[in-house]
Amino acid sequence: MLLTLDLNDPRPLHDQVAGAIRRAIGEGSFSPGERLPPARDLADALGINANTVLRALRDLRDEGLLEFRRGRGVSVTGRSDGRALIVQRARELLEEAQKYGYRRDDLITILKELP
Repeated sequence: MLLTLDLNDPRPLHDQVAGAIRRAIGEGSFSPGERLPPARDLADALGINANTVLRALRDLRDEGLLEFRRGRGVSVTGRSDGRALIVQRARELLEEAQKYGYRRDDLITILKELP
């Protein structure tokens, strides 16, 4: 799994980490039952604090995408139904639009104009 973070992104790092893992699950990079690397290894690879990664993993556990098992680490419980992936991408699109001065209503109008 190749996760990347954008240090210029205004979103908190744990949200970025959760989004990257969510996308990897939604795109099939992780299969149900597959174990994730330890949080410390992910944190080292990303150059961030392990607590930041743990917070992202807890968020994904609360969404039902991950399962924590003592002695067995963190594993994928199932495939994202796609909704979580779409919601994450919609959030990213909204944040990008806001950088350019567009509001949520402006973005909805743009989406409605698409064929």
